[in-house]
Amino acid sequence: MSTPTPPPIILGADHAGFELKEKIAAYLKGQGFSVQDTGCYSPERVDYPLMAQQAIETMKQQKNARAILCCGSGIGISIGANRFPGVRAALANDINAAKLSRLHNDANVLCMGGRVIAPELAYEIINTWLTTPFEGGRHENRVNQLDHLHIGDSSPQCSI
Repeated sequence: MSTPTPPPIILGADHAGFELKEKIAAYLKGQGFSVQDTGCYSPERVDYPLMAQQAIETMKQQKNARAILCCGSGIGISIGANRFPGVRAALANDINAAKLSRLHNDANVLCMGGRVIAPELAYEIINTWLTTPFEGGRHENRVNQLDHLHIGDSSPQCSI
């Protein structure tokens, strides 16, 4: 039986996540992953919402692709990525958050902070995130509800 082909990995970052993104790209390529870098391509200042948009639009064009995005803290780019339907971007600056984001939330985008974590920890986080399957079960209904929040259908509503 053949080994399943790993999903293509889309990478994106703003200037504060540029250095970590570059190291992640080299690491993933060394592990045999297909990597597509959507920028940024230098440490020159660039806005994280635009970089999230580029990466997510690229990810959505490829079947079963996942994305890894970096900014200074990972927070801004995760907020940006989550603006798009079907995206479940999770900020995971530790291994447990990466594992739970896959087990319980079926996260398809991993966000990390270039100013928060060292590359070696990022590699461990990525390995955990890429190898942890979605648990399904009681979590599946919740994940499905997420896809309806942006539509404004008759899903349960909360007031703010």
